[in-house]
Formats: sequence, C-alpha cells, structure tokens
Amino acid sequence: MTYETHSDQETFDLAKNLAKDFKGGDVIGLIGDLGAGKTVFSKGLAAGLGVTEMVTSPTFVVMKVYECHNNPSIKLMCHIDAYRLNNEVELVNMGISDYLKEPDAITVIEWADKISTLLPKETTNISIIHSEHGRKITVQSNG
Repeated sequence: MTYETHSDQETFDLAKNLAKDFKGGDVIGLIGDLGAGKTVFSKGLAAGLGVTEMVTSPTFVVMKVYECHNNPSIKLMCHIDAYRLNNEVELVNMGISDYLKEPDAITVIEWADKISTLLPKETTNISIIHSEHGRKITVQSNG
C-alpha cells in the first residue's frame, strides 16, 4: 500500500491511523534518507498507540521504550534508531531481543536497513521518500 502526504502533520496523522492495524509482536522497519520523516512517522505511531510521553528521536541513545495505553494487548513501544550503530551486535548488547516479537510490545526501528539481517522475516517495512512535492510512504507487510 502506498500513501502520499504533503506535510509533517499529514505524515503524523497517517501513522497515527495506521497504528490500529498493528498488534503486539509486530516489528516495523522504517527506511528513508536523512530528513525523510521517519521520526515524524514514529511519533504518529506512538500517538496512535496511546504513548503519552514526548517521543523524540533516539539517535544518540539508540533505544527508548514507551508505555502504550490505547490497546490492552500492546503495553510497550520500543523505538530504535540504528543510524549511529557500527554493527548489529551493538543493538543485541543493548537488549533488542527483550522486545523483538514480544507479544505485548511493538518495535519501531528507524534506519532498519542497517540491521536488516537481525530483523524477523515478518517485519513490516515502511519506506519513506521525501521530495519537494511531499512524501511517498510505502507499507510492505511481510507477515
């Protein structure tokens, strides 16, 4: 499925709406260039999942975990930014396995293409391409 958005707010709203389609155990890989809108999309997903904390890019800390309040079967959203990682082992050492495919958690990974061999084959990949005309967002479910 492919969508077009023309502002950060539209991207946020799209992700917030798509959040209802995900369930615990899902892994969402966000792929796109620097500034494409991966964090805006992540913030929208978080809003749709009922995260009440301010969601910020985990670029420097790599991984943040938020409590979700909109769906009783989804308790946590693990938000990862793989941009600064040198290799997948770093993420394993940070505890990604505590969240990947856990039945009460959703894992959202920005720059997922950097750690693709670590991700389950059922990962939903979301490609975001930004241009002067807006964003083209393609959702590819592999599950």
